[in-house]
Amino acid sequence: MRAFVFPGQGAQVVGMGRALAEAYPAAAAVFSEVDEALGEKLSALVWDGDIETLTLTQNAQPALMATSIAALRALEAEGYGIKDAAFVAGHSLGEYSALCAAGSLSLADTARLLRLRGQAMQEAVPVGQGAMAAILGLDFATVAQLAHDAAEGEVCQAANDNDPGQVVISGQKAAVERAAALAKERGAKRALMLPVSAPFHSALMQPAAAVMAEALAGVEIVAPAVQLVANVSASAVSDPAEIRRLLVEQVTGSVRWRESVEFLAGAGVTEFWEIGAGKALSGMIKRIAKDAVVKNIGAPADIAALKG
Repeated sequence: MRAFVFPGQGAQVVGMGRALAEAYPAAAAVFSEVDEALGEKLSALVWDGDIETLTLTQNAQPALMATSIAALRALEAEGYGIKDAAFVAGHSLGEYSALCAAGSLSLADTARLLRLRGQAMQEAVPVGQGAMAAILGLDFATVAQLAHDAAEGEVCQAANDNDPGQVVISGQKAAVERAAALAKERGAKRALMLPVSAPFHSALMQPAAAVMAEALAGVEIVAPAVQLVANVSASAVSDPAEIRRLLVEQVTGSVRWRESVEFLAGAGVTEFWEIGAGKALSGMIKRIAKDAVVKNIGAPADIAALKG
């Protein structure tokens, strides 16, 4: 059994998706449709821009989604597709890519929602006031407790449960710095402050959650062709009303990626295809489901390899 999984922020690189668009008209059409939906040439930024501008949250989110869907369209041109997956899942913004891939959201709506999501998340907290840090070598429960202990009345919480040895914390800058120092005292291998512009997946994102609740209320969401394993519940969902609710909760809630992969493995998934830019999810999956087969689909050569 196979799952298609879709990457989140941090996977972006200038030039991603270009080879797919050059090789497959259907992939090129994805970037054209996203450009039209946003009213700007995002594709020019993705292929020929600078990494600093591409990494801005409001650009990275729709750009990564476009690259993932372009890769899926290229797969479809070679006879593969969503029919070959039993489940879809995505890391943070990748959940939107997963829903688009499964036909739950239209491509144009997904692009506009992610542009708005990126803007709202950036605007929720002034630059410099929030922070995130990766804690390596401690489990989720331990990190959640030390984040609580370090908060001291401020916001500091476990934001991403990525794999058995990597948990990301998020919140107000001073609190996150205290938690990072405390993590080392409690046996973490490393505590790395992350180069992000906002404290994602924390309670500080509540203004962005309100923006997304209003936006999602005005968008058509249909039942996906295959079930989504949602970030905040780490379980399968297909009801459009529940998907809408979970997408709002996801803005402030933890990304339960480790549990999501464990759910998929427990449901019989033995093969994961990471669709889009980078290989970040593949590394996490191999540390969670050690016997799983993981394949990356981000370039024409990856698709050619499938055909053997």
